[in-house]
Amino acid sequence: MWGTTGVVAAGMTPDVSTFAIGAFTMGVGGIILAALTWPSVRRALSIPEARWWVLLGGLGVLIYPLAFYAGMRDAGVAVGNTVALGSGPLFAGVIEWLTAGRRPTQRWFLALGIAGAGLFFAGIARGGTSEVGLTGVLLALVAGMAYALYSVAGSRVIAAGANFQGSMGSIFGAGALPLLVVLAFTGGPLVSDFDNLARGAYLALGPLVLAYLLFGYALTRASASLVTLVTLLEPVFATILAVVLLGEILPPIGWVGIGLLVSGVAVATVPQRFA
Repeated sequence: MWGTTGVVAAGMTPDVSTFAIGAFTMGVGGIILAALTWPSVRRALSIPEARWWVLLGGLGVLIYPLAFYAGMRDAGVAVGNTVALGSGPLFAGVIEWLTAGRRPTQRWFLALGIAGAGLFFAGIARGGTSEVGLTGVLLALVAGMAYALYSVAGSRVIAAGANFQGSMGSIFGAGALPLLVVLAFTGGPLVSDFDNLARGAYLALGPLVLAYLLFGYALTRASASLVTLVTLLEPVFATILAVVLLGEILPPIGWVGIGLLVSGVAVATVPQRFA
């Protein structure tokens, strides 16, 4: 679902800003997610140990879409996407190491290296002719840190005793409130056009509400560093959809990158007895 966001957003009219897309997706979607999971959200917020992580996770939710879409605007879609998603697992591993004393395994580092190489090649293939702006790269790194922050926060809220619905609902609800303020200032062209609004509704309900419920469930079965590593498959789907639906041409080095991405995720997720 995350891989469809670029294709869907590309269909919006040029007057829709990246801030509006990000604020609508995670602001409106976050409120819907919190409403759907409200009983679980209340239970999560009643746990003293979880409240601090809800605030930190909400901060990550606020920062991520604004930095992510702005980074792609300045550095290009391929490079911005690659830097943000590629740095997320590294930041998640570091945050877990610092906050929970959970040092990533050697296999995790190996998997990250393989997947990182794949992301690099995919980025070259999809954005080799783009001018990479330093500001865009820095914004993409900020997005990667924000993504890691709300991922780790979600796992810590679950560890404190909440279920995954309460974890995702509370964190995204906390971040959605300030995003709605951003939307109020930037969202006119999005909400005033039916086609733009329909695309925004899909982004809010699919890649956010449903996808993050599944993401939260994954956090109950694996560490945040592993879950964020698996989500590096998102550029694979995004690239394939761009080739099939938007007619983009992916050179051979891009398919090599996709192969490395899949291999890196396989290294991380194959059960130890088969590794």
